[in-house]
Amino acid sequence: MGNLSASLSYLRASLWTRIARLQVALRDQDRGASAVELAVITAVILGIAIALLVVIQNFVTREQGKISGG
Repeated sequence: MGNLSASLSYLRASLWTRIARLQVALRDQDRGASAVELAVITAVILGIAIALLVVIQNFVTREQGKISGG
């Protein structure tokens, strides 16, 4: 669990760094940098959504087995 916690901490720090760079790029009217930052942020959010989907699907499958007596 410690490795997962460290990975999540790194991911969170990386995401906030990208968001900060995006804010600076938008403030400075630097459109090229903002497109890259938005792509990275979107990829991270997509990864989080997929991870949540897997966790929820595993939970539902496990509980379904309990309900059906398996």
